[in-house]
Amino acid sequence: MTQEQLHPKRKLRLGAFIMATGHHIAAWRHPGSQADAGVNIDHYIELAQTAERGLFDQVFVADSPGIWHKGDRESFSRQGRLSHFEPVTLWAALSAVTKHIGFVATASTTYEDPYLLARKFASLDHISKGRAAWNVVTTSAENVHGNFGLEAHPDPATRYERAHEFVDVVKGLWDSFEDDAFSRDKASGVYFDPDKLHELNHIGKFLKVKGPLNIERPPQGYPVIVQAGSSEDGKELAAATAEAIFTAWTSLEEAQAFYKDVKGRLAKYGRRPEQLLVLPGISPVIGRTEEEAKAKWAELQGLIHPSVGLATLAQFWPGEDLSKWDLDARPPYIPEPPKGINSRAHVVLELARREKYTVRQLYEYLAGARGHWVVVGTPSQIADRIQEWFENGAADGFNIMPPVLPASLNEFVDLVVPELQKRGLFRTAYEGTTLRENLGLERPASRYAEPQARAA
Repeated sequence: MTQEQLHPKRKLRLGAFIMATGHHIAAWRHPGSQADAGVNIDHYIELAQTAERGLFDQVFVADSPGIWHKGDRESFSRQGRLSHFEPVTLWAALSAVTKHIGFVATASTTYEDPYLLARKFASLDHISKGRAAWNVVTTSAENVHGNFGLEAHPDPATRYERAHEFVDVVKGLWDSFEDDAFSRDKASGVYFDPDKLHELNHIGKFLKVKGPLNIERPPQGYPVIVQAGSSEDGKELAAATAEAIFTAWTSLEEAQAFYKDVKGRLAKYGRRPEQLLVLPGISPVIGRTEEEAKAKWAELQGLIHPSVGLATLAQFWPGEDLSKWDLDARPPYIPEPPKGINSRAHVVLELARREKYTVRQLYEYLAGARGHWVVVGTPSQIADRIQEWFENGAADGFNIMPPVLPASLNEFVDLVVPELQKRGLFRTAYEGTTLRENLGLERPASRYAEPQARAA
């Protein structure tokens, strides 16, 4: 074996975080965007194929079982993200026009049924030939419960407690059939071995699920488990269950502290640090020169209507009439994060304190990527920042959040990926055929496998 095979260099992981028209809140107005992107399958085909051309590990869409909006009627009328595909359905379609890239679909442990969810994701993993991933969310939006006949939205502690049980049930359902249960022997007429089919018979605090699932074990064993919460409960759920965690930080020091914290929690669950990939979000505004990049950013910021900008702040100042605030003064006060709001509130309010932003500056920053890291510069400058975080204990890779789609994803693939490859940080070809193989993650054994097989 070569030295590279014996001691492979750690490689950067890249995901494309797709927000229909782009992550900038005014992207749908930009000439480089597709205004009807949320329900335009040709648009998503182009994005998935572009990300695959760039050798990305995965594409990801956030999702909620309700409408995304907080604000008044004026800002509501100007939102460009109201209509969008359900992600598992979308990824099933896109798996037919791609070969390598993985698909991360968001699904809620609070508002979905575990049997139906397990079946959907097992189907997606088979359809895509082993390229599915589940982004486990508990749903923080409080305007969703009415869609499901509930009187109130469960509190965070209850949601996360249910999530631990829910993920375990789904994994148990994926194990319904052992890997070699199906012989499909035409000569003997034996289709499968009933001794290798298992009922779950789960009875827990929140869930009662008999099983078994009516589809064989997914090609990856389990679709890759992803988690996106950075709260205390979120970090604990990730340490117990996740294989990748999406997170949002705006400084190297904060990202390093999070990375060390979440990796340090794995041992108590019998896991190793390399079994959880930490992937912060970065929204790159790319220009061939600094001046070009800054001009692109200024153009986007100029498309923000003030009512839309203020609506991005509403959740952090609950009960306030923000329309009365002076946009070019600092916020009158910066509160402690409101109860029930997820960890994003901590990031945003700390940013406001640290940078001493005016109201306009704060919403302009959030307009880019909702508190994720926005980097404006040349391909080399953006690669510098990615390399710094990757090599200094802050990230195993990044979720790339293009501000305008499809334009910004094309720029990243054409200009930044070659720079990362030149530095030896990123692959020049896919390593495997499944998402797990490309991410360097082990295929989990069935809970019903022999002990030696589970340990392998």
